[in-house]
Amino acid sequence: MTTNVSEPRSNFLARAVGWLRAGYPAGVPRQDYVALLGLLRRKLTETEVRQIAADLASQAQDSPDPISTGDIEQMIGDSVLQNASAEDVARVSARLAAGGWPLADPPSV
Repeated sequence: MTTNVSEPRSNFLARAVGWLRAGYPAGVPRQDYVALLGLLRRKLTETEVRQIAADLASQAQDSPDPISTGDIEQMIGDSVLQNASAEDVARVSARLAAGGWPLADPPSV
């Protein structure tokens, strides 16, 4: 009997998208993407961050300030060279926490 290792990650990814939707019910404002992607990278793989970016871009198409997957991909690339300000991280962390995102890293064993 084989176990599907990717299933728990898939469930976590689905929950992460749910937390983002709860924290940002009107969509993610552009100024939050760098801090948001930095926080997501702490818990998710690069592939998962890109999947979420595509989902966020899809949701944003009907917003007053739409963003494309290409725009987000560019921000991901640019964010490697940028550090989010403490204020940005605090603002995004508060939104994610409001949506139920587990911000604290699990204790090391």
